[in-house]
Amino acid sequence: MNTPGRPEPMIAPSILAADFARLGEEADAVDNADWLHVDVMDAHFVPNLTLGLPVVQSLRKATALPLDCHLMIDDPDRWAPGYAEAGAANVTIHVEAARDPVQVARAIRAAGAFAGLSVKPGTPLEPYLELLREFDTLLVMTVEPGFGGQEFMAEVLPKVRLAREQVNAGHLRLFVEVDGGVGADTIEAAAEAGADVFVAGSAVYGADDPARAVDALRDRARAAMAR
Repeated sequence: MNTPGRPEPMIAPSILAADFARLGEEADAVDNADWLHVDVMDAHFVPNLTLGLPVVQSLRKATALPLDCHLMIDDPDRWAPGYAEAGAANVTIHVEAARDPVQVARAIRAAGAFAGLSVKPGTPLEPYLELLREFDTLLVMTVEPGFGGQEFMAEVLPKVRLAREQVNAGHLRLFVEVDGGVGADTIEAAAEAGADVFVAGSAVYGADDPARAVDALRDRARAAMAR
């Protein structure tokens, strides 16, 4: 896994948009990706139910891609370390759900994974800047969490810019990730704002050639970063 910095954009296809009956094959179809994004939803924190730890354990055996687990669940303090123990490379919790985000981050890291913190579109970033020193990834939601296929919310990009400013100034050392509505028409704006990692669901798995879609998205992000 790359270390935090901004040398190259990273594309993380979301298996939420994949065929759940063929997850191993769907992971193979994007073996040129940087991470494989796994949305874990519990029908409590968000109004949708997807998959959990047993599927992550199976995926870990089926692909060499680093698993980027996004826990949209209640009580991540209890459940998050288990995903790291299962072999996830990055485990992201929501600041709105965690009772003690710092302790969760430390437990995730102790289990061998990067720790990520996510904020919903309506959650300001400023109160959590000091907290982010404990994390390796900041996931800025560019849609309301819970369902795929939503429209990208450009109004949250100031949070991405703030995070990038903090990283550039040396106050934080982390990946800046965006998730929701990322595609060919939105990835450049997210990259220009300062994102490193781009979660894309339907833009990848809805394409005729998912691997080619990954490369095309990476190229667009790279061009935007170079401006």
